[in-house]
Amino acid sequence: MKRVILTGATGFVGANLAEKLIEDGHEVHLLLRDGYKAWRIEHLLSYLHLHRLNLLDKDRVAAEIQQICPDWVFHLATYGAYSWQDDSTQAINTNYLSTVNLVEACLKTGFEAFINTGSSSEYGLKDHAPAENEYLEPNSYYATTKAATTLFCRYTAQRHRCPIFTLRLYSVYGAFEEPRRLIPSVILKGFNGEFPYLADPEVARDFIFTEDVVHAYLLVASLSTSLPVGEVYNVGTGKQTSIKDVIETAKEVLKIKTEPVWGSMPNRSWDSTIWVADNNKLCALGWKPQYEFRSGFLKTVTWFQQNAALIDKIYR
Repeated sequence: MKRVILTGATGFVGANLAEKLIEDGHEVHLLLRDGYKAWRIEHLLSYLHLHRLNLLDKDRVAAEIQQICPDWVFHLATYGAYSWQDDSTQAINTNYLSTVNLVEACLKTGFEAFINTGSSSEYGLKDHAPAENEYLEPNSYYATTKAATTLFCRYTAQRHRCPIFTLRLYSVYGAFEEPRRLIPSVILKGFNGEFPYLADPEVARDFIFTEDVVHAYLLVASLSTSLPVGEVYNVGTGKQTSIKDVIETAKEVLKIKTEPVWGSMPNRSWDSTIWVADNNKLCALGWKPQYEFRSGFLKTVTWFQQNAALIDKIYR
């Protein structure tokens, strides 16, 4: 059993990670901001230790970390991953300054593994699958602050010879995903035989199922003492899926008879027809994605079907 600190647990990746940590028998402490929304973790609350604080409050963060004295730290709190999150100050505060405070507090107590959450957006637009050591060209405030945070974590790990690592996540989907995102929208509309508004069908993503992402977090944490400090790992399937492919899968799985209206919403500035992970470095550790897009999509559809009450309350 490990004593674990988890930030960002009210987000959908964090909620899935929290559930797995509890299932594996760990002692899980959540650092939660005021006004957090607990709907993703309500079924877990009796197993969790909750700590309400602002990660920008350096002294309070240090005091909480000293009290908990964690073995593992999973830092998933983030801002700006969604198109409607466009406040640059909040991105800097949440993604960079909060991470600095958390890392510096953890350095005082020591730890076995600190896993920072990065983003494939740090690379910017590439015409190939970028490796972890490639030049970063972020093209949003979110991506810029994520890149800065990764560099801070890497330098701090090397300077202090401590086990800090960054996982650069690609397009994660699965249970509890934000309702306005593509996959939940496609599923919910698909249940009614419809499609949501759609952009260019050739826009592509490396869609990675939550269970594979959770496995990556736990694997890197468990191997932390044998890994070079400060390492960065891409977390993606290594196969890109176009929005057209997503819609074709949805048509088949959900038996949708209508046709999609392409271009009914504009592309976003970061949309690209090439977006795929070079995951060789993570695979060399023994990790391998267990879900192709279709199998992950099927499992996500099943989750929606099995959680009708929650869907009616939150997603509709």
